[in-house]
Amino acid sequence: MTCSLAGTLDRTFQNLRKAREDFIPTHDAREIGSIISVSPGIARVSGLPGVEFEEMLAFPGRIFGIAFNLDAEEIGVVLLGDHGHLRAGDTVERTGRVMDVPVGDLLLGRVIDPLGLPLDNLGPLVSEKRLPIERPAPPIMDRAPVTEPLMTGIKVVDALIPIGRGQRELILGDRQTGKSAIALDAILNQHDKNVVCVYCTIGQRAAATAKAVAMLKEKGAMRYTVVVVAEGGDPPGMSYIAPYAATSIAEHFMEQGRDVLIVYDDLTHHARSYRELSLLLRRPPGREAFPGDIFYIHSRLLERATHLRPERGGGSLTALPVIETEAQNMAAYIPTNLISITDGQISLSPTLFHLGVLPAVDVGTSVSRVGGKAQRAAYRAVAGDLKLAYAQFEELESFARFGARLDDASLETLEHGRRLRACLRQPEFAPVPMPEQLAVLLALTSGLFRAVPLQRMAEAEQAVRQAVASVSGTMLERLEHEGLADDDRAALVRMARQALLDAGLNRS
Repeated sequence: MTCSLAGTLDRTFQNLRKAREDFIPTHDAREIGSIISVSPGIARVSGLPGVEFEEMLAFPGRIFGIAFNLDAEEIGVVLLGDHGHLRAGDTVERTGRVMDVPVGDLLLGRVIDPLGLPLDNLGPLVSEKRLPIERPAPPIMDRAPVTEPLMTGIKVVDALIPIGRGQRELILGDRQTGKSAIALDAILNQHDKNVVCVYCTIGQRAAATAKAVAMLKEKGAMRYTVVVVAEGGDPPGMSYIAPYAATSIAEHFMEQGRDVLIVYDDLTHHARSYRELSLLLRRPPGREAFPGDIFYIHSRLLERATHLRPERGGGSLTALPVIETEAQNMAAYIPTNLISITDGQISLSPTLFHLGVLPAVDVGTSVSRVGGKAQRAAYRAVAGDLKLAYAQFEELESFARFGARLDDASLETLEHGRRLRACLRQPEFAPVPMPEQLAVLLALTSGLFRAVPLQRMAEAEQAVRQAVASVSGTMLERLEHEGLADDDRAALVRMARQALLDAGLNRS
């Protein structure tokens, strides 16, 4: 027994001796600084002589920050979390990497924050790949023309202000005029279009975000959607990085050759959060106290939306940034910046909204600079003159308010315009399929609604939509790829006329 114990001890000490001899010490150099001061959303740090611009720094309590100001004596850091427990003198450590976000199919159906942390109580996110939130936009030679339409299911948009895959279309209007509803309708309409959607909320109320997510779940849209949330109560740094993180998530799908739609709701809060951070970091203020590079933070974001060439996979990233105006002032600083960056704008009118004309799109000030190149030929054949007719109607309607006596042609223009406006009305969260849109517009341009009383236009439209809801697959294929042939036009008009006759709305 004694000999066995002695042998065991000898072998143990021999193994320890061998391990000690084989051990080779290594030196792990780390740069550690300290906090000078902490303010809401930012911190000033000393030390860290090798830190790089926009490098991620680690603070106590698993709080991260981004090195924003690299001054000679200190570093201005944007904090990405609750700073309540941080104190002057706490240590700060370099991470050696920039801010990144997880990407991949595992994010579909999830609600996350800009750091990639889940907010939906569906378990942790385990992603094999991460991308930096700040990435250079694709070079010009890697881009292809925007020719394929992105159907929103909104009649006034698809017919008069078409959006192409790879386009940047600004949605702007005053508060509570339906900006978010248009963006969410566009997401809902992608359920069978093989388009991945990313919905980025910036500075919104938690209740509004929860309502939007609940609606997307109810309509079955979360299976192809990623929601990135920076709430109004979050630090300004989270609102600042949110759109960049969402764009990196979207770019991953685009680089796989897929079509992606991203919504920034809204960039007004993004600009204000950047202004807050810049003023706290004592950067020189400019117009309306915004820093001089406020244009750059949005241009480098929206330039990442594009349509890639087939050699690069042929994917596309379509951006719908949302911006809030004050008293319809489109000439304000931030709206004009974004109008100059984007490829068109959908302008919403509070006057139309209060009159119950929904969506409250002001056709006269809305434009798509890609235009008919991103519109199906069937739409061009039907809606080619509708925008001009609508603009003429609005001018004539304004003139008629003064009680002027109008001739018969002007009265007919007014009646046609009122029915056109009624046809373009649409409840929110109810996108209209393409054949039904074409049938309604064809019925309008063919004069089938001329005998329909104005108060029964909604009933007439619904009858036409129900009649063409079950068009054959071959006709649908032709409408999507070949345009509106004479036979198809005649068939749709015939179905619309019969539907109105059956409903007792047209005797012709």
